[in-house]
Amino acid sequence: MSDHHSAGESPAVNLDKLVQRLDDAIESLEQSRPFAKAGKLPRLLDIARRVLLQPDGCRIIEERSERLENAGLYQGTDWANPKILLPSLTPQSLGSTNADTVVIEVISELRFLAIARELYLHPTVSAEQARHHLTQVLAVNLGLLFGLMGEAERKQGRLAVVSQSAVQYLAEHIGYEHVLDSLIEEIWRILQQRPIQVEDVRRMITQIALCRADPDVDLGGAGRGADRLISSLYGPTRASSEDPGTVVYEQRLATLDAQALQNEATGFARSMHDTGLVSPYHATFLRFALEHQTSVLPEALGLSSTGKDCLICYQELVYALIRDGVFPETAQGIYGLALMLERGILYQPPVAPGLWRQLNLTLCEPAKERLQLAFGYQPAPSVWLIQGVLNMLGQPLGVGQGNNPTCQSARALSMWAYNDPDYLLQMVAWAARDNEVIIHFEGRPVSSAHSLGGVASEVTLDLDPVSLIVVPHLDRIYAEMGRMVADRQGDPHQWVNPEFHGWASGRGFAINVDVATGKLHDLEGFIRHFYASYHPFYNGNQPLVHPQPAGVAVTDRAARFVGWHAITILRVALDPEGEMRVYFFNPNNDSGQHWGNDVEVSTAGHGEHFGESSLPFEQFTSRLYIFHYDPLERGEPANVTDEELQRVVGRVYRTWGADRLPSEELQAEPPRGS
Repeated sequence: MSDHHSAGESPAVNLDKLVQRLDDAIESLEQSRPFAKAGKLPRLLDIARRVLLQPDGCRIIEERSERLENAGLYQGTDWANPKILLPSLTPQSLGSTNADTVVIEVISELRFLAIARELYLHPTVSAEQARHHLTQVLAVNLGLLFGLMGEAERKQGRLAVVSQSAVQYLAEHIGYEHVLDSLIEEIWRILQQRPIQVEDVRRMITQIALCRADPDVDLGGAGRGADRLISSLYGPTRASSEDPGTVVYEQRLATLDAQALQNEATGFARSMHDTGLVSPYHATFLRFALEHQTSVLPEALGLSSTGKDCLICYQELVYALIRDGVFPETAQGIYGLALMLERGILYQPPVAPGLWRQLNLTLCEPAKERLQLAFGYQPAPSVWLIQGVLNMLGQPLGVGQGNNPTCQSARALSMWAYNDPDYLLQMVAWAARDNEVIIHFEGRPVSSAHSLGGVASEVTLDLDPVSLIVVPHLDRIYAEMGRMVADRQGDPHQWVNPEFHGWASGRGFAINVDVATGKLHDLEGFIRHFYASYHPFYNGNQPLVHPQPAGVAVTDRAARFVGWHAITILRVALDPEGEMRVYFFNPNNDSGQHWGNDVEVSTAGHGEHFGESSLPFEQFTSRLYIFHYDPLERGEPANVTDEELQRVVGRVYRTWGADRLPSEELQAEPPRGS
């Protein structure tokens, strides 16, 4: 392997000596015994960091990536199995303030580059897989690639140079055009799920727009598919097409005739429903129309006959929601408003009065502070909360839990918005006005103000406005209910879930894990019971009436157990290909996940509505560990064929249940099956 370096290097560091020290450190690691390798790593990583700070450092490390891996650099870490590494997690590693984390991540990515360029024949990763992985890594680190420094990079100091130069080195050898194309694909994949929070997506689209506008960045033929995304934010209509700024646009609207205004309205609606993104110009247009030509409002919202009827019946309320809640900064609420009208939920008697109360709500200081910390001081906190309410009522399946272990609370908000919208409005009023939420548990009031603390030590600010205010209260109540049943035998979810989520949750409860030992318990009975309760072929073709809380055992790409996760079962139905699927809500921020063993959660293309995840019934059952049912409706255990039953059992045994087999089953060969 060559150790040559270019002549133009900084004389401050003797690169030859540094490279020699690197080779010595690698050799020392190679020759040490497995138990002693950890002690050799700090010195090696420190020298590698110093090499990476040099202009030719990435090439030097790339050439040694095979030696570094074989020497045991990744021993005992996730990096040891490159097949399961997720590109979406690299921004956290590359943005870490821990030098060792950054250096290992960079060396690992340079390993992928060596594999992609066929300098290193890897036993588990092909050149094509490595190239695909790197394309996605570059796509999610576009800011580093184009030198757009943020607060995180500033905190990193000199470490940021290591991350940035590595990402740029990767791009030089992979090609910028692949990056933008895969980034655009990724944005569309996220938008297909119609999340409420689209700030990350907006930032990515803005970066693409900046790159395309910069004459120094040569994109080749890449990014042609970005036009629809960029125009959805910066010029969806004829009069806004060159992104003139909202002030100029408003002046321009005053000069348009009725037909031109109609065309603007239609253009905004088409763009919004096509992408799920709303342009600030759309908010300017709605506010203008409210004052000068209300007849174009139904077209500007893209309403069908259902939505138009709802708008006419509740005209004053809709006008007030636009006047008090829709500004260029909160434009995303327009999509929520349109979908809320389409759902027809204003016809439920308590919803309209609940929204009038929301418009006049006086926010308590803690609620104001949280909203200002997350969204700034303009417009007022109450405006952001109105936007949040509109989005949640319009997109109940778009709720995300952010970077918090609060899937239970996110699920509850989604269920109420979906199923019980006036109860959601009540929750928002209590949390935002009174800074206290009270939910009864078996007749006893449980107050968020008097609980000892929740599942999350601190609820982060990366949430939608409603979650930001309500989740801290729900989290404390949920934990308090758990403490109230701590001395009972069995799983606490049995009692907590129905009391927490409301009367529509089934009081019957099934679990396939013994709480005391963590071992599997009556797995076959559990599977038959689930089929009997939820599968239309076994439950008399009874559709699910109310969404039900359930728990899944989440696994990673290598099918290893990651943790228990709260979801909502929404419906069970045949997909367009005639396969029976479970459609469910996952409060995780991105529901398109690979759970290993061929179980890949789908979010589009199999009959999913916006925001739904889905899996074939058999695959879903293999990851389920808790479900609720109505004990008065329970049929006989389903007469599932032995073959299908064994396929589900086999999937459990080979994944999250591998180390949970009851002792008597350990003697037997685990069932085979796909």
